[in-house]
Amino acid sequence: MRYPPNHKQATRRRIVAAASAAFRERGVEGTGVDEVMRRAGLTHGGFYAHFRDKSELVAEACGEAFDAAVINLDRISAQPAAARRARLLIDSYLSAHHRDNRGSGCLVVAVGADMPRLTGAARDGFSGGFVRHLQRLGRALRLAEDPVENQDRVTHLMSALVGALLFARATTDPVRSDALLESSRRMLRAEFCR
Repeated sequence: MRYPPNHKQATRRRIVAAASAAFRERGVEGTGVDEVMRRAGLTHGGFYAHFRDKSELVAEACGEAFDAAVINLDRISAQPAAARRARLLIDSYLSAHHRDNRGSGCLVVAVGADMPRLTGAARDGFSGGFVRHLQRLGRALRLAEDPVENQDRVTHLMSALVGALLFARATTDPVRSDALLESSRRMLRAEFCR
C-alpha cells in the first residue's frame, strides 16, 4: 500500500502531539515510548522510523509545547496596556481550568523538575524552547520599556505563576487549591496590574 507523500511527516506530528500531552500529564520519566505510541494510535516498532531515541522525541515535544503557547501570547499582546496584558496572563494561567488540564497546560510546571535529570537532546530541546518562550513572553507582555527590566519583570512574573500553579496542583484539597489560586491571582494583580 502506497502512502501519500506527507504521510511520514503527519505521523511524526501525531507522535509529537501525543508525547507533548503525555509528558505534561505524566512527566518525562513517567512516560515511556509505548505509552506515547499507544496514544498516537501506532505500534512501538514504528517509533524508530521517526526518532533515534526518546531524548530526540522529548526535545521535539518540548519545542512543540512551547510553540503551541504562541496563540495565547498573541491574545495577550493585543491588549492595549501592560496592566491588561499582565492581568490576562495571570487570570488565565492561575485558573482552575489550567490547573485541572495538565495535558494541555504549561510545560514548565509539568516537566521542569525532570529536566535537570536529563541530558543531551532532551535537556537542550527543553532549555532552548524555554529561553525562546521567555523571550516571546517579554515581547507579548511589554511590562517595561527598558528591555533588561522588561525581561527581569517577565521572568519574575513567570516564576511566581509557575510556583503558584505547582502549589495549587500539589494539594489534594480542592478548597485549599482554589484558595491558593485566588490569593496568588490577587497578589500578582496588585504587583503587575497597576
